[in-house]
Amino acid sequence: MAKLKLAAITDDRPVKITVELPAPLHRDLVRYAEILGREVGQPSADPLRLIAPMLERFIATDRGFAKAKKEKP
Repeated sequence: MAKLKLAAITDDRPVKITVELPAPLHRDLVRYAEILGREVGQPSADPLRLIAPMLERFIATDRGFAKAKKEKP
């Protein structure tokens, strides 16, 4: 079983965004959604719904950002 950085995607109020992704990144996002669905025992999530949790996880684990955020401007 793969150890993914994301857990099940919670149902939340949707927000529309427009983003242009390179084709290889989109394919990886689709594949990630498929694997995540299997891992959590749910149908494959909409790949677009992965973007926000991935960004949140990235920001939460970026030590440089956390340090800079604590510094005064």
